[in-house]
Amino acid sequence: MALARRARRVVAIVVAALLALVVVGLGLAGNFLVDFALNPNAEVSMARSMREGGVGGLDYAEAPKFDEAYAAEAASWFEAEKRSVSHQASDGTLLLGWELDGANGDAYSDGHTWAVVCHGYIGEPADMAKYAYHFSQLGMSVLMPAARGHERNVDTDLIQMGWGDARDLLGWVDDIVARDPEARIILFGVSMGGAEVMMASGMSGLSENVSLIVEDCGYTSVWDEFVLQLDNVFGLPSFPILNVADAACLLRAGYTFEAASAVESLRSASVPMLFIHGDEDAFVPFSMLDECYDACASEQKEKLVVSGAGHGLAASTDPDLYWSTVDAFVAEHL
Repeated sequence: MALARRARRVVAIVVAALLALVVVGLGLAGNFLVDFALNPNAEVSMARSMREGGVGGLDYAEAPKFDEAYAAEAASWFEAEKRSVSHQASDGTLLLGWELDGANGDAYSDGHTWAVVCHGYIGEPADMAKYAYHFSQLGMSVLMPAARGHERNVDTDLIQMGWGDARDLLGWVDDIVARDPEARIILFGVSMGGAEVMMASGMSGLSENVSLIVEDCGYTSVWDEFVLQLDNVFGLPSFPILNVADAACLLRAGYTFEAASAVESLRSASVPMLFIHGDEDAFVPFSMLDECYDACASEQKEKLVVSGAGHGLAASTDPDLYWSTVDAFVAEHL
């Protein structure tokens, strides 16, 4: 009997030790994934993998671009005309961005029309120069916030994947309205910026001065996108690593991947919205377009599919279709 009891205790100790190792291992894996995806200063990171071509679906170099001359002109304009602006976020963080004036004598040069242009994951406002330039040429003033964990805000926080940035976006908009109560504001974003403006669309506190929202290739939720990329980059299933990383993200960044959902926010949206996606997008799957569009509660909504466009390349693949659609939507709802 004594020998049997001793054997059972040994087995229990071994099982407990193995379970502890599993828990510790999962915790380490979860924290690694948070650092990999959300820590801009991590030695091993998604940013580095993207730069080194280790992430599928980002075919920027190979894809034909039919607006390169325009993009180069826009980049020069951005560098010459940008001026620094700041926003004190609700949590006390000082965030930085760029502001640019609109051209005179154009359709929206009344001084009250603004485009707020939001960049993508591992990007920066300069990446959005051609979009900002287009709105500026229409006469709009342009605000280009840098997201947390990016550009001059790189040390403010872990990357928020659009979720915390959407709350910050509401504050940036309020800053504009405080300066100009008559402001008419467009929210525009690509990729993570697209998710950001969708997430902002249904948040309480969104100013009535926001007249319309345009999103380009934003994802349904951070959870959905990370499920895809966990398989894409590491060849791993989401369970249980992503579940543990979700808990680590809540502790370290203040949000969960599941809560950071554009789809859920869109269910409360009321602002006119235009959804854009390329049908060859493999990084944020094309199927996410209809999921977001169908979830949107706005009575006035449209979608544009750009044939042959990969991720973030809709404007480069068919500039005429892209901008004629955006401009018509703006003209109808601004």
